[in-house]
Amino acid sequence: MAEALAPPLPDDIDQLAETVLALACDRELRLAAAESCTGGLLASLLTDIPGKSHAFERGFVTYTDEAKNELLGVPLVLIREVGAVSEPCARAMAVGALDNSRADVAVSITGFTEGAPGQPAGLVHFGCARRGGATRHRVECFGDVGRAEVRLSALRVALALLHEGLSALDRAA
Repeated sequence: MAEALAPPLPDDIDQLAETVLALACDRELRLAAAESCTGGLLASLLTDIPGKSHAFERGFVTYTDEAKNELLGVPLVLIREVGAVSEPCARAMAVGALDNSRADVAVSITGFTEGAPGQPAGLVHFGCARRGGATRHRVECFGDVGRAEVRLSALRVALALLHEGLSALDRAA
């Protein structure tokens, strides 16, 4: 049985999303997301806010290694060598989202929501790429708190990275 997010998204996540979209709208910038373990939740959230969702340019749900390669251009050899849940893969996913969109800032999310041998539950890597700027990385270990909580925590981090990426464009100008 699928695990639904109940209750609806926490208020802090909605507020973060509204803040990020308002910042993007004010600067006439567009956003993209490359998601794996969140399965499109970030894209869904960013397109669900009336009057601001136009700042979201596109999303990529790349759950498999092949999807990361085909849609984002992440080299399969990279994934085989370091794994899909890694800093190099998260960075490549964010850059791939920029390269395959008209966005100004892109964020990527790749991680393990559940544990398995060699796969620590709650380990999530993030990338944030912006046109004309450096690609940043962040890693979080949320722990074995369940799929829903890992995904919610990942949304918070991804939104914070988008906010930082948009703010960095101001400082670079």
